[in-house]
Amino acid sequence: MKLADFVREDLVLADLQATAKGAVIDEIAALIESRVPRLGAAAVARILKAREELASTAVGDGVAIPHGKLEAAGELVSCVARSVHGVDFAAHDGRPTHLFVVLDAPENSTGVHLKALARVSRLFKDQGVRQRLLHAPDAHAMYAALCEEDGKV
Repeated sequence: MKLADFVREDLVLADLQATAKGAVIDEIAALIESRVPRLGAAAVARILKAREELASTAVGDGVAIPHGKLEAAGELVSCVARSVHGVDFAAHDGRPTHLFVVLDAPENSTGVHLKALARVSRLFKDQGVRQRLLHAPDAHAMYAALCEEDGKV
């Protein structure tokens, strides 16, 4: 599985404005709803916040992978977002989170969901990938960098 299988350029956000965990989720959920209206921002935010209540999805090194399952998804929907200033997302390393990869999977897609989580985790462990995304000038450049780096692995 490659990121290009589930990440769309119109769901890449280069400049998150939110400065708090819940607000980040709300801003990303609004973007997802604007591109995939059947999901609805409220439903997306609800499942992502419920997952965060279990444990933070911030994996450290400035990366978080908020994820959940929605019956309305139909297929895996992903959003990649960047916070230039960083957000306290309760990462285990105590550092701010700058890069967010949201995964909304259909209710009955455990295999796809897990493969996507594994792919994102593997790719974002690479410091070079993270640096390219952090320094990309805009969403288009972020998407291009993701596709290029994804092709290497």
